[in-house]
Amino acid sequence: MSIFDKLKKTAAEIAQDAASKLQNSTETFTFSALPENVDEMKALPEAALDTPFKAAALTVCALCAYAAEPSVGIDMLNFLKGPQPLSQYEKQFLKDRFLDKKYVPFSYFKGAKPENDYTPDEPFTITISTNPYSFKEENYATLWMTSGGADSPREVKLRKKGEQWFLWEQFLLPDIRKAKSEDPWA
Repeated sequence: MSIFDKLKKTAAEIAQDAASKLQNSTETFTFSALPENVDEMKALPEAALDTPFKAAALTVCALCAYAAEPSVGIDMLNFLKGPQPLSQYEKQFLKDRFLDKKYVPFSYFKGAKPENDYTPDEPFTITISTNPYSFKEENYATLWMTSGGADSPREVKLRKKGEQWFLWEQFLLPDIRKAKSEDPWA
């Protein structure tokens, strides 16, 4: 085995070790208050966007802001999208998803469930997970979050540019169980 082969093997082993540490890991974020504008979001330590977990956590915060004020949520999401702002299609998608279910993004926080109309516990806590497939594509990460109104986790995909991670696409807004106050069968 040549010296070059030994170096390649060592580099491959290091990469494999790093990948295995990321598999099936979780990170939890706690916010005393949710940001109400893009400047408040940028002031949070997570706004460094130096891990995909931080970008994913702030994505949920931005979607919550969108539920209250769409223009503010769009500003936050554009910050999280980095060099590629929301497309017209993405803006229309958000508008459609929020027509009658503004509580969906809040369902990702601890304590939010249909029985309490998706009112999260305070401080606002969110847990984000990886699985063995989360980092299969170079410079992309697919992370998972559980909604209090869904049976399976939902994904958010992030893309790395330089040393930062940006929102690439999110699948956090599908239907969930109705909030108790909106469920005629509850």
